[in-house]
Amino acid sequence: MKNETLLTHFGKGLIQNNPVFVQVLGMCPTLAVTTSAVNGLAMGAATTFVLFFSAAIATLVNVIVPSQVRIPVYAVIIATFVTIADLILKAFFPPLSAALGPYVPLIVVNCMILGRIEAFATRNPFLPSLADALGMGAGFTAALMILGAVRELLGAGEIFGAVILGSAYPPMLIMILPPGAFLVLGILMALFNHLQEKDLPILRKAG
Repeated sequence: MKNETLLTHFGKGLIQNNPVFVQVLGMCPTLAVTTSAVNGLAMGAATTFVLFFSAAIATLVNVIVPSQVRIPVYAVIIATFVTIADLILKAFFPPLSAALGPYVPLIVVNCMILGRIEAFATRNPFLPSLADALGMGAGFTAALMILGAVRELLGAGEIFGAVILGSAYPPMLIMILPPGAFLVLGILMALFNHLQEKDLPILRKAG
């Protein structure tokens, strides 16, 4: 731990221990909201916001929180930042808020957030905890955005609303339906695991 830099902690969440492709966490929003790249980006950004600030506060108050009530305390902290994220989306990005629906409030029960706080943030110094939270959030956001981009491209011929495949492309509507989410996620996970088995330096699992 002492020899690991902040960049190392960040990289673990982004690649080696990616919450979606490696740890298979947060599957509910991953499958439900990724009908487009922008939805995936928005959901990932909201989750990153909650994880980053919740980890920061949890790390600071950990020394004064009795072990018997630490989980309820962390849940309250997470719920506070989920409420803030939800209000920000409703105030400044109404269409995104409507598209994401109830899945932003449900961030409070995302096991990735509470798990990261309990497993890492409360057991490590402040800055490494922030780097880990930011890396996990970035990895989650990247996974959702990639999944959403693939589904949007195949299902509508667009990415971020920009036409890519042209009017001659017959949209595969199944890709923006629930079965398409499972299909694309499975393919992306298989590809990610295949690249890790190739032992590429950038995808090397943390030992």
